[in-house]
Amino acid sequence: MQTRIQGTTMPVLDVQLDPNESVYSESGELSWMTASIQMTTHTQLGGGGGFFGALKRVAGGGSLFMTEYRAMQQPGEVSFATKVPGHIVPVQLGQGPEYLVHRHGFLCATPQVTISVGFQQSLGAGIFGGNGFLLQKLGGVGTAWLELSGELVTKNLAPGEVLLVHPGHVGAFHTSMGFQITMVPGIKNMIFGGDGIFLAVLTGPGTVWLQTLPISRLAHQIGEYLPHGEGRQVGPAAGGALLGGIVGSILGGDNR
Repeated sequence: MQTRIQGTTMPVLDVQLDPNESVYSESGELSWMTASIQMTTHTQLGGGGGFFGALKRVAGGGSLFMTEYRAMQQPGEVSFATKVPGHIVPVQLGQGPEYLVHRHGFLCATPQVTISVGFQQSLGAGIFGGNGFLLQKLGGVGTAWLELSGELVTKNLAPGEVLLVHPGHVGAFHTSMGFQITMVPGIKNMIFGGDGIFLAVLTGPGTVWLQTLPISRLAHQIGEYLPHGEGRQVGPAAGGALLGGIVGSILGGDNR
């Protein structure tokens, strides 16, 4: 297996597979592939456990179905592009700490990598799409590729060192780190600070990957420009509605 990451702002991961080699992703992640690649969609990849294992993935913000991409009689190539501007990050599993990844961060992995629920905390209706704060846990043995949005900042925390982060900026971190969600201190800070009412508290030792473009904030900024009225629109308003439909599809209407 050989891989390469192409592009800058909207990168794509190309995976070249020899016969009988495979990778898997959540359903809907495929960008393109050669004719020699066979697709198989089912629930038993990403940690096994059959249907109950798949339900655990869903509880962690993942997909019920996974798709395997396998080269059959001859080599082939399959590609996965990012959905928003950002970076593709390869991580190795099996020789060190496991990883906790934000719920949209898993792109694809080799067959022995497992996915399960890692962390889940309700933050109230309307926060992070009403689903609370969710993390997926990556374990097993092999390589996984993460999709982190915006620019990427890596911080290595010493034992006992604490970092406070807006939850949307948490891309991934080692399971060796302590992690909890806490409220912003002070009523005035909550109401007038403009930084939300929750913070993620990460405690070393370990490495955390921070993303500068949380999808929740991107959606909030774009939402100001989307049409809210009903009825037929013409002219510039119709163009705005069309743009809104396209943006809505990009941000989640196609289950990606």
